[in-house]
Amino acid sequence: MKRNIVIFAGVLAVLSTGCTLGPSYRRPVVAVPQQWPGGPAAKDGAAVNEQWWTTFHDAELESLISRAVAANLDLRMAAARVQEARANRGVARSNLFPQVNASAGASRDRQLVLGLNPSGFPFETNIYQGQFDMSWEADVFGRIRGEVHAATADVAAQEEDRRNVLITLLGDVATNYTLVRGAQLRLAIADRNIGIEQDTLKLTRDLSTAGQATDRDVAQAEAQLEITRATVPQLETDRDVAIHRLGVLLGSEPGSLLEELTKAAALPPAPEEVPVGLPSDLLTRRPDIRRAESQLAAATARIGETKADYFPRFSLTGSAGRESTQLHLLALGTGNVFSAGPSISLPIFTAGRIRSNVQVQEARAKEAELTYRSTVLTALEETENAIVGYAGDQEQVARLRRAIGADRTALELAQVQYRAGLTDFLTVLDAERALSENEDQLAQSQTNVVTRLVSLYKALGGGWSVPPKQS
Repeated sequence: MKRNIVIFAGVLAVLSTGCTLGPSYRRPVVAVPQQWPGGPAAKDGAAVNEQWWTTFHDAELESLISRAVAANLDLRMAAARVQEARANRGVARSNLFPQVNASAGASRDRQLVLGLNPSGFPFETNIYQGQFDMSWEADVFGRIRGEVHAATADVAAQEEDRRNVLITLLGDVATNYTLVRGAQLRLAIADRNIGIEQDTLKLTRDLSTAGQATDRDVAQAEAQLEITRATVPQLETDRDVAIHRLGVLLGSEPGSLLEELTKAAALPPAPEEVPVGLPSDLLTRRPDIRRAESQLAAATARIGETKADYFPRFSLTGSAGRESTQLHLLALGTGNVFSAGPSISLPIFTAGRIRSNVQVQEARAKEAELTYRSTVLTALEETENAIVGYAGDQEQVARLRRAIGADRTALELAQVQYRAGLTDFLTVLDAERALSENEDQLAQSQTNVVTRLVSLYKALGGGWSVPPKQS
């Protein structure tokens, strides 16, 4: 009997390394363009800078990103989900090996023994037990291996999700930092224009006193000054809101960075050209695409896992232990208990449950494939939009700079003519208004250039190789 059990176990061990059911995973073929749309911003073929924030040469930005990677709560939650997925894979892998359990017990047994006394007499005894149980399912048709493959793909998906959270974090920190500096730049422009308009108001009042200007000119100068002053509170609000967001991204309370960032500093300078690589690089670089691919691999593996339920399950079970009426006799080998043998479980009638489970997994695999294709197309769209937008923003900045040069010349001429009495105050006012609006528009465009560049780096998947420093 023992020899037969050993032979059976050996046969199961050989069979358990054999076939697996279900389709083999293959990455879907998705058409991608050969190169990105042309433009002065795109530098095809050059490798994407992974640590792109260092190209801005802004020490404050680099410090904020370093602290965010170390303390951001969303990133730490994503890392916890990776640990959970790895633990689930360990649970799945454990089913490939024998499971051994130990148990011990004690009981008091009482029986009525019939003898010479017709009514019998009670007999009581203690029973002590110690036992080991073993069970092992031979994975003949790959059910457990399919579960392990799916769990492994789940781990890869969670790791890519963590990297995706990291990319989003890097982009959010850089974007909000840029918004802070952009608001400060617009505040500086507003303060400068307020000073100019105060001088204009004083000049108009002096001319009005001398009879060379009207009260309407004074009222218009006062109105223009207040309009410019009215922009200051909103700009300060925009600045503080961005600072609050940065505080939360760094894992602290919203106002923790107010003292550090309230002092004005320049916008991070943006390079004229950005290396963008090739469109096909996105398939292996963007973590959201890699996550979608891992989810497809997991769904494919689960098809084989469910198909294995059509076939028998082969198991080997056994138990060994000792039983005695005296505790100290357990170690002497009295009352040995032993059992071992194979078992087979075969589904006979399940009312379509297995077939329905297979159909469920096939539908999920199809959905995962479509999700992968959609993710690739979305990634291409985001990247192409960012490339085109970055080039457009740069051109807008160049044109606004030329417009501001002309506005300043026009204002200087209007002021000279106004002092000489050759034109009315409305001409000066229009020139001041045009210069103020275009300078503010230039500051917004310069901010947009940097934020668009950050979006481009995010779309390219740059920064995901940075190791997070969670505690």
